[in-house]
Amino acid sequence: MAQAKDLQEAYSSLEQGYAVLGDEAIDSSCLLVFDYEYPEQESEITMDSDEFTAVCPWTGLPDFGTLTVRYVPYRKLLELKSFKYYLLSYRQGGIVQEHAANRILQDIVEVCQPRRVVLTLDFKTRGGIHTVVEVSHTALEM
Repeated sequence: MAQAKDLQEAYSSLEQGYAVLGDEAIDSSCLLVFDYEYPEQESEITMDSDEFTAVCPWTGLPDFGTLTVRYVPYRKLLELKSFKYYLLSYRQGGIVQEHAANRILQDIVEVCQPRRVVLTLDFKTRGGIHTVVEVSHTALEM
């Protein structure tokens, strides 16, 4: 049976980093939109995924979370398959949790220019701390 000292030495060898790509890994160019045929109608669309994954930019360790996006479109709708591929691009990108939420919001606003959008990223507990990041955007005028 291993002794505490042996385990401590073995454990210290586990301290290693993983190769992490930067923001260039996040591929917003894959986001597709199509025309919303009812721009006068304020319909709220909710999308969620419990498969969101990004990595810590310093350690390369994964952060897992549930992403919820609620938006009211104006003239464009976000195509769902392209959104899934976009989210998958975060798996290689090193980004902190708070920045991930803001980056996703920014990319959604840029590509489909919604009336309103609220995005929530509810991360799994890591290091004993549970993090939920909520960001929002409201268009000035439509």
